[in-house]
Amino acid sequence: MFKKSESTWYYLMILPGFLLLIAFTFVPLIYSVIAFQKFNPALGIQNSPWVGLENFLFLLRIPDAQTVVLNTLFIASMKIILLISVAVVFALFLNEVPFMRVKRWIQTFVYLPHFLSWVILAGILRTILARNGLFNDLLVFFGGEPVHFLGRPDLFPWVIILSEVWKEFGFEAIIYLAALSAISPTLYEVADLDGANRFQKMWFISLPGIVPTIVLVASLSLGNVLNAGFDQIFNLYSPVVYSTGDIIDTYVYRIGLIQGQYSVGTAVGLFKTVISLILIGISYWAARRFANYRIF
Repeated sequence: MFKKSESTWYYLMILPGFLLLIAFTFVPLIYSVIAFQKFNPALGIQNSPWVGLENFLFLLRIPDAQTVVLNTLFIASMKIILLISVAVVFALFLNEVPFMRVKRWIQTFVYLPHFLSWVILAGILRTILARNGLFNDLLVFFGGEPVHFLGRPDLFPWVIILSEVWKEFGFEAIIYLAALSAISPTLYEVADLDGANRFQKMWFISLPGIVPTIVLVASLSLGNVLNAGFDQIFNLYSPVVYSTGDIIDTYVYRIGLIQGQYSVGTAVGLFKTVISLILIGISYWAARRFANYRIF
């Protein structure tokens, strides 16, 4: 247990981050009242007319909003599922590498994309996936036809999903590697005496040993179901792929800031905030129920 004076210093260290959270997260929520107004910047919040739930009802009537929500759910859900799956498989196989130096080189190589901004990675992807880029050069070399990966609505969501998995799976695997290191070596020694091969040890010892961690990560990921990645999609999409690539965040940016429909944009953002809050509550309940994980 910490002494009282020591715990005070820890609280003081947390204070700057807490103040920033209040300033940039909770204070802006006060201005979400414009979701219930026909907001006019010239009149301000106090003098703009109130319209009640009209902005939310308007969203239910336009097909764009429904498409955006479905796009967001699909992209975010597939990101979560594939990212967990690839990270688990990678961690299991990397754990079987016997040479520590080789393992460190592999880890460094796959961790690197996580630390790069999507502004940089979007430029790289645009170059690689262009009609005269590396991918299309390979397709033509093997007898195929060039494909406009970033300009086809049917392919664009998968470009977003797979590029996110490629960027993050190495860093995500750190959690599972830590869980694997906690498994008792005695279990592997006994399996060796019973004649188990590497795959059998991986399947019957390693994988069951990290199941609680997988359940915990999956449960906590529920809160991100409506977060499909604004910075990634904003740097890669175009009007050609709005039908399958437009998500809630980019939709709010476009109609709220570009088109000047501040009230409608705020209504969409407030809707996302409320649903995300509910999902976060469900995720922590699930984490406590199935993985015995508690914050407080």
